[in-house]
This record gives sequence, C-alpha cells and structure tokens, in this order.
Amino acid sequence: MESYIIGIDVGTSGTKALLLCGGEVAGSASAEYQPDYPQDGYSEQDPNVWWEAVIAAVTGLLEKYPMAKGKVAALACSGQMHSSVFLDSQGYVVRKALLWNDTRTTKQVAYLNETVGAERFLEYTQNRALEGFTLPKILWLRDNEPENFARTVKVVLPKDYINYMLTGVLATEFSDAAGSAAFNVRERRFCRELLMEIGLDESLFPPVLQSTAVVGTLLPAVAAHLGLSPDTKVVAGGADNSCAAVGNGITKAGQAVISLGTSGTVVAMLDNLRGNITGDVHLFNYSHPGAYYAMGVMLSAGACLEWYRSVSGYDRFRVMDGEAGAAEPGSRGVVFLPYLAGERCPSNPHARGVFFGLSNLSGKAEMARAVMEGVAYSFRFMLELVEGFTGITELYITGGGAKSAVWRQIVADITGRELAVLNNTEGPSLGAAIIAGVGAGVYRSFDEAKGLLLSKELTVTPTKHDAYERGYSLFRKLYAALCPLFAEAR
Repeated sequence: MESYIIGIDVGTSGTKALLLCGGEVAGSASAEYQPDYPQDGYSEQDPNVWWEAVIAAVTGLLEKYPMAKGKVAALACSGQMHSSVFLDSQGYVVRKALLWNDTRTTKQVAYLNETVGAERFLEYTQNRALEGFTLPKILWLRDNEPENFARTVKVVLPKDYINYMLTGVLATEFSDAAGSAAFNVRERRFCRELLMEIGLDESLFPPVLQSTAVVGTLLPAVAAHLGLSPDTKVVAGGADNSCAAVGNGITKAGQAVISLGTSGTVVAMLDNLRGNITGDVHLFNYSHPGAYYAMGVMLSAGACLEWYRSVSGYDRFRVMDGEAGAAEPGSRGVVFLPYLAGERCPSNPHARGVFFGLSNLSGKAEMARAVMEGVAYSFRFMLELVEGFTGITELYITGGGAKSAVWRQIVADITGRELAVLNNTEGPSLGAAIIAGVGAGVYRSFDEAKGLLLSKELTVTPTKHDAYERGYSLFRKLYAALCPLFAEAR
C-alpha cells in the first residue's frame, strides 16, 4: 500500500497543507486569514484560527486527492517562529497569541538587558533579546495582564499548539524552542538559570523533542473529522525557517540558502557552534538531529521592491523588472539602503530606507535597480557574517523575488557566488513533510528525501562581481555614517 505524507505550514497569513507520495509532491491546499492589529506595534492571532485553517487545508487536500484518505502515514507542522500561545491548566487558550512581528515588548527587552545583562543573556541563549522573541512576550503578559499571566501554565509555539490539538500531547522541539529567547541553544535545553533570574518557572515550557520525534498519533475524533487514520503519526516538525531550509535541500554543514521573499534570510547549516558569538546573526538548533543553523534576517527584501513599485507608478512588475535589467550595474551611482521597517541584521530598529547618490541622470529604472542592488548588498553582508561560523560550499536561492532572472543575477554578481535554483519552491511545507517522512521511517534520512524530491534546475553564475565592489563598500560606509541619525528620523 502506498504511504502518503502531509506537511503543514502554519503561517502568519495562511496555512498550507502539502501532500507527498513517495518521491513526488502530489499537490497542496490552503486556507487564508490575517493577523489582528489592535494598535500600533501590536500583532495578534487567535490560535483557534490556525486550528480551523489546518482543518480546512487538510480536508481540502483530501477532497482533491481522495486516494490518500486513510493512507497518510505521518504529518508534521512548520510554524511561524517566536509567537506565544498561552494555555491554562485545562489546555485552553488564555488570550490571543502575540506574533513574531509584534513589537510591544521594548520595555521588557530593556528589562532583560538591564537585569540579566546583554552579554550574559548572549552567553545563556547564544542570541540577543529582541522584541519579536517569545520570552519578552511572557514578561509583557506578566507586567500588563497579571490575571491572564496567573492563568497561564504553559507557553507553546504555534505549530506546537496544532500538534496538541491533533494528539492531546503538549511538547515542543529544538528548532522552535531555540527562537524563544529562553533556550540554551548550545546545551539544547530551556535555560533555567536565566528563567530563575527573571522570576519565571521552567515548568511554563513543555518537554523538548527532536524535530523528527513522534509526538503521538491522531486523536480518534480528530482523525475522523480530517479523514485520516487514527494511526497517523504526528511528528514534532520545526520552526518555519528550519523547515524552509530542509525543504530547500540544506542537509550538510556549509550548505546555505538565500530566501528572497517579502523579507529575506540567509540560512546556513552548522555542525558546531565554533566561532565568535556576537548576536549579529541568530544561532538556532536545526531540524537535522544534532545540527545548528546560522541565520541573518532582512526585514524588508521583496517588500522594498513592492514599495518602490507602488510609489513610482509602475503598473506591472514585469515592466519594472525589464527596465531595471536594462539599467547599468551600479545604477549610475545610486545606492539604496533597504531598511524600510528597521532591521534585524544589523540589529537596528531605528534604521530607515535611504536613496543616496541621486542626480539628474537618475530615472525610475536606475532607482528600481538600486533597490534590487541594495537588497543584494544586504544579502552579501549577511553571508559574510554567517561565514564567521562555517565556510559556505553550496548556495541556493529561493523565494518570490528569485523568480526574477534580473534579480537572481544581481544577487549572484554582488555576492560573487554561484546560486543554485531547485525544481521545487514549496519551502516550509515541503520541509515539514520531509521531517514527517524521516520521523515515521518513510525516508531513511534527509539526504534520501532530498535525492527523491529535489534537483537542481539551473545555476546562476556571477559575471560582473568586480563592477559592484565600489558600490558594496559605499553601502557599508553609508550605513555606518547614518546610524547616529536614524533615531532622529522617527
């Protein structure tokens, strides 16, 4: 009998369920929703919205592919990182979850840096305290909603909540726990020393498993509702960035992927944490057992080009892309800093976007190309930071922006690296499915799954790297020079 696998990605604006059969992606189904923004800097979602979306996506998937009903061997979830699901003693949601992009916790981050100390916090967790992480959200609840905090007995991440609804078992796993800011990444455990310093109990957090560990099987009522067998294994899954890396074929130390989506990331697999840990890049546990990953995050990547398109009068991306491609490398001296929403790497919430070097020779095409180049300069900077932990031997590129041949070439030229484009762009949902397959024994390893599911579609070779050396140097100098002024722009 054929075995099917489902990978589920619980995202910020929707949930996607993907069906694998052996070495092929059969198809997918999704359900959409939006966060709530009750006031400036706040971003929340009711976890039950995710649960309803999971039901809709999975049942919709099985309606498309009824041959999989009762034959799904395993499923796993990928989930948005850092968000906080507060549960009471009966397992009910206490309040809406505070999401990864919720920035209300500035006071709590300052408290952590003052009470624990920024350097000791880095020693505890191998990461800096940031507004988006889970731990400051718990402190915000304690400070601002003491009644809700008193009711809270467990804090889990979004995909952990879905696993709980599927199985009745509360657990998390290493890759998501690592992004909580309460986790000792090096020692793979919640950091009781840190929690004691700030008056929190380690019991707030559930047990931590490997990404490939089996959490349990489906509750009978849930299985019947979804159209699945109650013997379907629910595998722990992973954080969205970890799952995306798995889904992009990152299976060995030194392999890395550039994701050029609305935001941007550089993720590289590490087999150890040797290197100077400064907090400039995130260091998290990877879904591959025993491994880590280094990640640089750009808050606005494709979002920068969408912003420029909306204010410049271009009706279609295709027209803008073509004109940018015809403009000279270096954009006739125009340099763009892509910090429209502050920045994570380098960590600077006050950073802002800048066009520099405009002249009467600067047209819409040069400015569009400068936006593409500015994002690529930022990728190069992040790659250099990540290489402080591992030599990058193989580099992939993915994401919506990577569909542009112009932008792909600019990234290759500015970084001076060959970029591999894979045949599959499913990302987190595919990664979750691979994790489920490995956890359930359908695949013997991540490498075996990669060999079956992924292949190199094309290679982008740098051809004009030298033409960008001056521009990259200017990009770095501009950021350094403007840093003292960014806060004044608010």
